[in-house]
Amino acid sequence: MRPIVDLPQEQIEALDTYAKSKGISRAAVVREAVATYLPNKKKRKVSFKDDPFFGSEKRPKGFDSVEYVRKLRAEWGHRG
Repeated sequence: MRPIVDLPQEQIEALDTYAKSKGISRAAVVREAVATYLPNKKKRKVSFKDDPFFGSEKRPKGFDSVEYVRKLRAEWGHRG
């Protein structure tokens, strides 16, 4: 995108001076300034704690998930 922005002459001169000292273009200076000005996007953490069903399945102490899956699979084999 190429936005059109009106800047006072002293700002243009300041941008040119800064760009020349860094060895980059005026456009690169403006992109850098905008990136610095805007807040960083934070990655959204996924949390199921607010889900009404989070933790609704209570397992007894000593629950063996492997044994549970074996039982389920055994049931599948007995269906006709």
